[in-house]
Amino acid sequence: MTRRYFGTDGVRGRFGEEPITPAFAEKLGRALVKTLGGTPVVAVGRDTRGSGPTLQDALVRGITSAGGNAKLLGVLPTPGVAAFVVAQGLDAGAVISASHNPAEDNGIKFFSGDGFKLPDEAEARIEGLLETAGRATAPGSAEEVRDAADFYVAHALQSLPPGTNLHGLKMAVDCANGAAFETSPAALRALGAEVRAFHVEPDGNNINAGCGSTVAKEIGRLTKESGAQVGLSHDGDADRLLLCDETGDPLDGDELLAIAGLDLLKRGELSANTIAATVMSNLGLDELFESHGGRVVRAAVGDRYVLEAMRAGGLVLGGEQSGHMIFLRHGTTGDGLVSALQILRIMKESGRPLSELRRVLHKYPQAQRAVKVRAKPPLNELPEVQAAIKTAEEAIAPRGRVLVRYSGTEPKARILLEGRDAALLEKHADAVAEALAAAIAA
Repeated sequence: MTRRYFGTDGVRGRFGEEPITPAFAEKLGRALVKTLGGTPVVAVGRDTRGSGPTLQDALVRGITSAGGNAKLLGVLPTPGVAAFVVAQGLDAGAVISASHNPAEDNGIKFFSGDGFKLPDEAEARIEGLLETAGRATAPGSAEEVRDAADFYVAHALQSLPPGTNLHGLKMAVDCANGAAFETSPAALRALGAEVRAFHVEPDGNNINAGCGSTVAKEIGRLTKESGAQVGLSHDGDADRLLLCDETGDPLDGDELLAIAGLDLLKRGELSANTIAATVMSNLGLDELFESHGGRVVRAAVGDRYVLEAMRAGGLVLGGEQSGHMIFLRHGTTGDGLVSALQILRIMKESGRPLSELRRVLHKYPQAQRAVKVRAKPPLNELPEVQAAIKTAEEAIAPRGRVLVRYSGTEPKARILLEGRDAALLEKHADAVAEALAAAIAA
């Protein structure tokens, strides 16, 4: 279903430019209420961007003017908003965040009453009502919730077996000056870990600035300099996770899925002996689970599509190479803190450091590129790009693959080549990138 504004993770863009403006946010609020029907109650949370309060006020103005009621959760990780909606039996949730994007950007995404992101069809209905959803004769109300952070910390801790502790574990934690700047350190300290927290002084402009889960070298540096046994890093809204081992070497989402998935498989708790990953995940993940009697199903990139695959197959674990991990028994969306707690539990119970645990996954070499584009025409309409892709596929056959796709949240084309010969992958990744740049570079 075609949507003009909603991408793979809500509506996103530069604040002050359409569609990320107060006027548009107010329309979204009214359209959401109209789509839900009746007098819905909507939880609203945000990250630490300076534009967050302005967009929140506008969104809430739209919700209440259309007859809905809003519960304001303040600064809270995205998974905390989803969990609050479910726990309180609300009708929907809204998060004002642009995740790992810079502070100049912002976005708005919605959750249904069941805690899952709105399906494409519902987002399309909202878009169809943007210009027609009117005000109600009896406006709704807005109420601040002051204990939302405490609620989320307790929710995350409940994902662990009773009696679990992290005594004796020294950790470096990078909160990206984002939504988890209080909650993740609090949860880890409650379990007895020795926590050195970094990038926990948000000023509205420093979210993700040289820190967070997209800047792997930062948590690596902090881990080594603080002498920690493990490093943990979030993105701006803390729905994803980056861990690094005691040497400062980061683990990607595939390695985390391997560790967590094998643990569940050995416990007999991995439904259908299957995990969900995306088309970007390493082929080594498939080989690992096949060797243990399990399998990997693949979805399109985006945690919403991983979730769709999980729900369709009755699966309990899924994730992305980027660090979005979904433990469906403990939440309805990617949750950086819950994911970290599951991996840390495995570390503590096994007595093994991450540098050893990660060795279960033998990864194929990959080469990745990102090309800024001015437009996103169908790739099959770009003959030079198709020729470069075909040449690359033939060169890395038979056990290799080429994936080219457009980002759902940024004006970029992403390229992935995977195979056995790293040098060959790099060569053809450059060739495909050059063909894309020549055709549609910004």
